[in-house]
Amino acid sequence: MSVHPLKPVLPDLPVSDRIRARLAEAGARFNANDNIAAYLQEGELDALRDEVAQRMQGVLSALVIDTARDHNTADTARRVAKMFVDEVFSGRFRPPPEVTSFPNVSRLNELMIVGPIAVRSACSHHLCPIMGRVWIGVLPNADSDLIGLSKYARLADWIMSRPQIQEEAVVMLADELESRIRPDGLAVVMEADHFCVHWRGVKDDQSVMTNSVMRGAFLANADLRREFLALMKR
Repeated sequence: MSVHPLKPVLPDLPVSDRIRARLAEAGARFNANDNIAAYLQEGELDALRDEVAQRMQGVLSALVIDTARDHNTADTARRVAKMFVDEVFSGRFRPPPEVTSFPNVSRLNELMIVGPIAVRSACSHHLCPIMGRVWIGVLPNADSDLIGLSKYARLADWIMSRPQIQEEAVVMLADELESRIRPDGLAVVMEADHFCVHWRGVKDDQSVMTNSVMRGAFLANADLRREFLALMKR
């Protein structure tokens, strides 16, 4: 990922406003599932965590929760801020993981399937958990780069650790993998439980969403597609 040259912004502004000003200056998008790591300066992640904790304390107060007397919620604002910035939304704030690739010396050109990879995200509509599994199919060629098994999981976690909708998440993961591996074919299937359905609204605890992205040979070759779908859940 290229790092955008950062211009100084007034230091007395809240850190979120300083980051937002840089993004606006660069014409960069900062939707819920975008990565903005290139626009952060040293020390700003710590300051952002503190700002989120302060604002979360305001949310708890607005919910009429007595955090001063309730020992269970006395430190909730700080814990939630740490969870958002460092864990469940960390894919917005940290650069992509280091993924070492190596050439396809053996000229492998047979179907490879990785998965299921456990993934966790949050619905960008209600910030409720999305818990699921991802399968990845790769048809390499002699010019493809190959990556280690664990690196697929690292890339999936980096993409999913943001507020997402599943339909966009699988496309983002496919784009990231395709740009790194350059295969003849790529397939991504994600199956997930959405707690915005289980926990609220209709409260249906049986519904599961499945999405797929097929690229290259998987899109053109029905036999290859069937082979991948038949093998992925064995």
